[in-house]
Amino acid sequence: MLLAVPVPAEHESPMYWRREFRGRPDQIRFVRSFAAHLLAAFPALDDVLLVLDELAVNAIQHTRSGEEGGRFTVDISMDVAGVILYVTDQGGSDEPRVRSLAELAEGGRGLLAVDALAVTWSCTGSSKGRTIRATFPARPHAEI
Repeated sequence: MLLAVPVPAEHESPMYWRREFRGRPDQIRFVRSFAAHLLAAFPALDDVLLVLDELAVNAIQHTRSGEEGGRFTVDISMDVAGVILYVTDQGGSDEPRVRSLAELAEGGRGLLAVDALAVTWSCTGSSKGRTIRATFPARPHAEI
């Protein structure tokens, strides 16, 4: 006889998903749907989706991922500690950076939003391909 015993949430194994998208603006809605479906019960889902949207748009607008035939990859990792997003592009000449308020014109606010909503974020790679990583805790910090 097979007996199924539920595993308490604090002992759950991490979950990991990866999907590649074409580097076109019409793919952004599919990126959001992909994450929204997987993370439907995550408390900070709106923040995660906004950050993911910004990172995907940046990959298309500022890297070779947005050129003809370009692609970018979204990885999502979730465990009891929270969610980590990874967006990997095909690289470009500019290094991603948060702009100062004085530099902002019509664009350039994407990484400011990422910086404001994610607990941490980082960028690794080179002009041949970069990965932006953003983290979100499962339990928000208590307000002071």
